[in-house]
Amino acid sequence: MSDTTDNKKGQGTIFEVNPKKAYNTNDEVASTSYDSSSGSISETEESKGGFKGWFHNFIDGFKRYDVGEIDPNLTDIERTAVIAAKAPLKRKLKSIHIQMIAIGGAIGTGLFVGSGTALATGGPASLIICYSLTGAMIFCTVQALGELSVAYPVAGSFLSLCNRFISPGWGFMISWNYAMQWLIVMPLELVAASLTIQFWNSSVNPGAWVAIFYCTIVIINLFGSLGYANVESVLSMIKIVAIVGFCILGVVLNCGGGPNGKYIGGMYFHNPGAFNHGFKGLCSVFVTAAFSFEGTELVGLASAETQNPEKVLPSATKQVVWRVVLFYLVSLTLVGLLVPYNDSRLLQSSSVDVTASPFVISIENAGIKVLPSIFNGVILISVISVANSAVFGCSRTIASLADQSFAPKWFGYIDRTGRPLAGVGLALLFGLLCFLSATPKEAEVFSWLMALSGLSSICTWGTICLCHIRFRNAMKVQGRTTDELSFTAISGVIGSWFGLILNCLVLVVEFWISLFPIGSKPNAKAFFQSYLNVVVNIGLFIIYLLWKRRKSIVWIHGKDVDLVTGRKKVDVDLVRQEKAEMKAYIRSRPWWYRTYKFWC
Repeated sequence: MSDTTDNKKGQGTIFEVNPKKAYNTNDEVASTSYDSSSGSISETEESKGGFKGWFHNFIDGFKRYDVGEIDPNLTDIERTAVIAAKAPLKRKLKSIHIQMIAIGGAIGTGLFVGSGTALATGGPASLIICYSLTGAMIFCTVQALGELSVAYPVAGSFLSLCNRFISPGWGFMISWNYAMQWLIVMPLELVAASLTIQFWNSSVNPGAWVAIFYCTIVIINLFGSLGYANVESVLSMIKIVAIVGFCILGVVLNCGGGPNGKYIGGMYFHNPGAFNHGFKGLCSVFVTAAFSFEGTELVGLASAETQNPEKVLPSATKQVVWRVVLFYLVSLTLVGLLVPYNDSRLLQSSSVDVTASPFVISIENAGIKVLPSIFNGVILISVISVANSAVFGCSRTIASLADQSFAPKWFGYIDRTGRPLAGVGLALLFGLLCFLSATPKEAEVFSWLMALSGLSSICTWGTICLCHIRFRNAMKVQGRTTDELSFTAISGVIGSWFGLILNCLVLVVEFWISLFPIGSKPNAKAFFQSYLNVVVNIGLFIIYLLWKRRKSIVWIHGKDVDLVTGRKKVDVDLVRQEKAEMKAYIRSRPWWYRTYKFWC
């Protein structure tokens, strides 16, 4: 059986399916045997039921999924597009999974703990300004990502799309940049989890807790994308409830309703003040804000494993605004009102020490005894959640690297149940660095690991915005319109330009802060620990140019961009009709419903 399309440049290629494999309607692999004489496929005895059949299917599920032959005459860009479109990742994720990943997936130590460093460095006003601007940028970025992911629900999402919308060199750089980010996040978060436990019990060696959390992550990821999504949904719900509860409690405490009964109001905005370290302090908060939103783009990366991306992703990307407004701005505004930026506990430790969390400090200041332990439990859950997301993000990125011929082919090993086993294995292998927590050089090692991934998200988000700009430009040059898109970004191309420019400004500002750090003289170690990621990215781009030499493509012109391969087939007239009907229906409903549909 074969499904063929025109295999001219930019027009797709031949998709072949091995006749010795049969698949049921929900994309699960059926255990089969092939009768060469009759050409029929029949069910084996082992697959008819019982423990033997279950065990056989379980073992068989680890075998490699065969995507068929690829036309050897295709260019590197065309080959990448075809493989991304044919990737055997299973579409098991439902609407609730994607929505929970979008709403709570990135809430972790960046918000709960890292915001304490930002508060101490820049003051409460800087916290609100920087998180507001970063939140607006994230909203525009995720909207752009939603439009691209709905139009091209392919494996690797923006990683494979920037390979054909911008250039292969840029795709090589950003894909390895993104892989490094998640490779490093997992061991960091597992160490953070062990440190969180020490809030209750410091007598047990941190390595023991690291081992427990590591095994937990391994077990979760054996169940593939559905296992990750189910666990992430539960953990995200806990984080959401905790944030909403803190916002309510924060208002009560600020008004003097706590055990201490002291009205606070805006006192700390006057003494010690709204800003700290002036403009440089304000600029330094941008990087912490970016780290807090890390992982937002996972919604797009999950598009290739979503059951109905054209219906689910638009709603999920719109809901980012709720996370920005409620979970970040409201909670951090309350934190700024409840905790002065000169509180000594904010400055006493690294970004993974829960005792430096402004959320916990505000509760302790109010004289509440039990609640700090409960909130530390939420922080522990958040840390495990981010570590779990790291394996998901890293494994899909590793597979995408192989699909794009940027890494050995075995990196792209995906089994019959849709698990990118090579990527998962590599992520878990690198995750063993978490056991460095038992060494005296732990702090120095992790400082340099953080330096490798510190600005990774900024580069990733800027690339997503640039991809969207290039996509719209290619459509315009090739005579296409947005009428053929089932979902378009609310922020449009203007939002992508805003996101791209702001990301570039953050890189410039961070260069200044890294070169002239607050409170100390310029030194090479401080600079590279803050800016190493950008230096590595430049090195990756140069490596690609040297690797490909004359075959390297630095920039793809709009007229040459492939807008067809991997594109979800749509009836343009039907899409226009459905859009018109939906707009007419929404206009007929009350204002509150129209507002809800606009944002959700």
